[in-house]
Formats: sequence, C-alpha cells, structure tokens
Amino acid sequence: MSASGAKKTALITGVSGQDGSYLADLLIEKGYDVHGIVRRTSQIRRENIDSARVRAQLNGSTFALHYANLTDPWSLARVVGEVRPDELYNLASESHVAISFDEPENSANVNGLGVLRLLEVQRHLVPDCRFFQASSADLFGSRSPNGVIGSPTQPLVYDENSAFEPSSPYAIAKQFAHSITRFYRDVYGIHASSGILFNHESPRRGKNFVSRKITSTLAAIRRGQQETLWLGDLNAYRDWGYAPDYVAAMWLIAQQDRPDDYVLATGEQHSVREFVECAAASAGFALEWQGSGVEERGIDRKTGSTIVRVDERYFRPVDHSYRVGNATKAETRLKWSPTVRFDQLVDLMMENDLRMLG
Repeated sequence: MSASGAKKTALITGVSGQDGSYLADLLIEKGYDVHGIVRRTSQIRRENIDSARVRAQLNGSTFALHYANLTDPWSLARVVGEVRPDELYNLASESHVAISFDEPENSANVNGLGVLRLLEVQRHLVPDCRFFQASSADLFGSRSPNGVIGSPTQPLVYDENSAFEPSSPYAIAKQFAHSITRFYRDVYGIHASSGILFNHESPRRGKNFVSRKITSTLAAIRRGQQETLWLGDLNAYRDWGYAPDYVAAMWLIAQQDRPDDYVLATGEQHSVREFVECAAASAGFALEWQGSGVEERGIDRKTGSTIVRVDERYFRPVDHSYRVGNATKAETRLKWSPTVRFDQLVDLMMENDLRMLG
C-alpha cells in the first residue's frame, strides 16, 4: 500500500522475460496492480507470465499488458500516461551480448536511447514515480584500471565504486543507460536507481543463453531427442545467481528513501565447464572430458556417447571471465543476500527441463 493507503501500481518493461515475469509475480503477491509492456511480434510467447495472470486473479489484483517499444517514445508516453505507475521497472533489453556485435546500432537504440526515452516520459508525466534500471556487470569488463586480469583462483572483485570499462556494444549502451539514469536522479530529482546485475539464471531463462542452453539440451539428450550439446569456451567463468533473488532486490531498491546504485551478485565464480558437469550429473550422465581446445569432448561413460562438443562459432570476440561482484552495500542497506547456491540453481534448471520433456 502507498502512504495514502491506496493500492500501488507498477509498470514493468520486458515483463514477459525472465526477470520481468518473476518481478510481476512478486509484486502481485505484495498487493500491487501490475502492468507490463510487451512488443508486437509475429510470435507470441507468454508462458513466463502465466503464473502472474493466475496470481492476479486469486489476489483480486490487476495484471494487464500494453503494447509499446523502447524505440518508440510516443508508445511509451501513451502507456505511462494511461497507467500512471507508482513504480517503473525497466527490464527490457536487447540482452544477448554476442548479438550486439552483429547489431550494434540496435543495441544502442534499445539499451541506451530507450532508457533516455523512458526517463524523459516519466519526467514529464509521472515525476514522482520511482524508477529502477537494470544495469549490467558487463559495464566493468574484465580488466582492473591498472591492467590486471583476474584468474580462476583470484577473480577481480567489483563494487559500486569500480571503474567501468565496457568492451561490447551491449555494455557501452548499458553504460549510457546507467549514466543517464544517474543524471536524471541528480539533475531532475527523480527517484531513479540502478541495480548492477551480475549473471542470474532460472528455469525461465531463454534457451539462447548458455545456462538454459545447457540444461534444455542435456534434457533433450537424456530423453533421446537430441545427440549433442555444442558450446563455446568451456573455461569462461561467471558469477551466477538465482533470478528470483535478484528481482527481490529490485523491489527493495525501489522502496528506499533515497535512490542509489547497487551491485547485485553472489561473490562466487564458476565456469561453463562446472555448469555442464553439475547439470550432467543432475540429469544422470557420467561425464568425462577427453581431448583439448576445440577438439575437447564430453563423453557419457555409461554409453560411450559424445554428448558435449566445442564449436568456435560460439566464442565471443571479447569475453568477461574471472570477475565477481561485491554486494556488501546491498547486504548492508537492503538486508539482501542470495538464497540459492550455484549447485542448487543448476539442479533447479535441470529438473525443470527434464520435467518439461516428460
């Protein structure tokens, strides 16, 4: 409830994605009326928000979808003017880093200028609304200001005061979005905050992301529907967390009296290889590695079948291994910390994909 006792209204861009759908579930549970922005596309995929529809019906809350696009300021103005949200969460993004190298202008338009358009609409129509921007750990790159590169045993640790060194069109656009959010906070007095999010996954993650690609493909191999999981750099490391933990932090950030920026992370790093090993064990494979480099293969000892192969096409031009986040500020001010360990996260995703295939 707001200070006046009225039910709060939230508007979420990217509501049908992983984070947006979990946030919608959370806000509906908290008694919000929730509105989501979706794009018009030739294929309608709404499975992530089916639970939000059900929760809203049970709670007597509103859950409504609106067509708009971050590249179209008039559509954003129309929706914001209709909804008049108390809280606005910008989770929409062209979020695949590798694709941003092929479509840099689109990444800049959506991830950078899209945030400016949204903030400008908010400033003129609902200046008292609280704004949350989903920033990215890709802002940091993989190199410290003094040129030091991390390692598997000594990752670089980043917090809110660490320097940005973006090294992809995606990250450069996100840096603009992060900076313009801070600018609107400082210059116009808008309650605008950012969460600098390290990798976070879940069963709702898209299959074009490596985490879900691993679990969904291994499930298909386990069910006899596919033969091989093709991956890029098995030795790439990530700070991997659980998406529902991170959307809980988004809400906490929006509730603070003073807007600010927060790193959200687990502080641990794990490799793609570890993710595969954990998922394979959860799916019942006895994985063994043979060979090296692009010729390395993952063999199931039980059957002798090759279930994992390496393909150079999946290597990124620039990768960000050996970095973790320091979420001390979020832990101290928000009383937030991750609740799901890496192995639990992989098991959750693997079990879900096996269950989906019957």
